[in-house]
Amino acid sequence: MTDPLAANRLQALLVRSPVAAAFVSQGQFTVVSEPFNHMFGQGDDHDLGSQPIRAVFVSDASHAAVSERLAAAYQSGQPLNEEVEFVRRDGGRFWGKLSASPLDWQDPKGEALWIVEDVTAARAARLAPTWTAKHDPVTELANRREFERRLSDHVGSRRNEPVTVLWLDLDKFGEIVTGMGNETADHFLYGIGQLLQARVRASDTVARIEKDRFAVLLPDCNQHYAEIVAEKMRSAIAAYRLRWGLHRARVKVSIGVVLLQNSLETPDSVLAAASLACGEAKAAGGDCVRVFVSAGSFEAVAG
Repeated sequence: MTDPLAANRLQALLVRSPVAAAFVSQGQFTVVSEPFNHMFGQGDDHDLGSQPIRAVFVSDASHAAVSERLAAAYQSGQPLNEEVEFVRRDGGRFWGKLSASPLDWQDPKGEALWIVEDVTAARAARLAPTWTAKHDPVTELANRREFERRLSDHVGSRRNEPVTVLWLDLDKFGEIVTGMGNETADHFLYGIGQLLQARVRASDTVARIEKDRFAVLLPDCNQHYAEIVAEKMRSAIAAYRLRWGLHRARVKVSIGVVLLQNSLETPDSVLAAASLACGEAKAAGGDCVRVFVSAGSFEAVAG
């Protein structure tokens, strides 16, 4: 950087930032944050700044392979976002989620920004058989089987606490898949999943049911509060923007709400009722919430 003030501001930001971030140019680290140094076992008397990026890879082959994938991703207008095995200064290894993109997409061979998150523990848990059997690999949320298992604990329960289920179906998501490809679509789904997860309690369950459909289990939650949660999710998704390399995308969502009741005797019937309400939201033009209402043999959807 030629502007000393800008350089000082950047350095101050990196020192105080909790994010493990680094700038990379021509195969070398130029400026790195303190958390980045510490993640790679660098102390106050050692700094990765001005060192070759090869220093953090476990082998020449790994360095070459990641460098090749970085170049290919940048040229195609996409960031690189993958898990890489890194090595610390003392020789210890860890798995990091590397998110890297050029500062200027018009110059993909120029300076780039790397952000690394230590995912060693999360990766080990994810690779365990019990984890893979219960979770969706794209979003890392609960899968349909696990959601239905948790829902079955509440269906037919004689406890008096209200339990509500939300069914979410992204509007026109197929257009993103068609226009941007499956990889970008998967990143969008992951982002939506994280957005939903951030808007529920620890006792709630968010799951990806299929394709672009999600479900939320809200124990000890009455219909009124569930509608508030659903509206907050609808609003948050409408405001969400995916920025993935040169790609920009947004969607809206239709949401169905169903309160567990005696007439819904199985998990399948609960999900069918929630899906019915969601279908009515779509029929109304999408980007809205509808509630399933049952009165004996009469079933209807309330707006």
